[in-house]
Amino acid sequence: MKDKFDNKAQELKGKAKDATGKAIGNEQMQAEGKADQAAAGTKQAGEKLKDTAKDVTDRRH
Repeated sequence: MKDKFDNKAQELKGKAKDATGKAIGNEQMQAEGKADQAAAGTKQAGEKLKDTAKDVTDRRH
């Protein structure tokens, strides 16, 4: 559960960076925000995959 929380926090941080960068015209900050969001999305997908694998394993037992 902590991993999911951390991933969501990273996503929100990325959104804030992206918006701030856009508002002040800082393309580097905006790019960093987008990168943070992408990394969080990848991690969230991994968590979903682990959850699905656990569900399949639990059904077999």
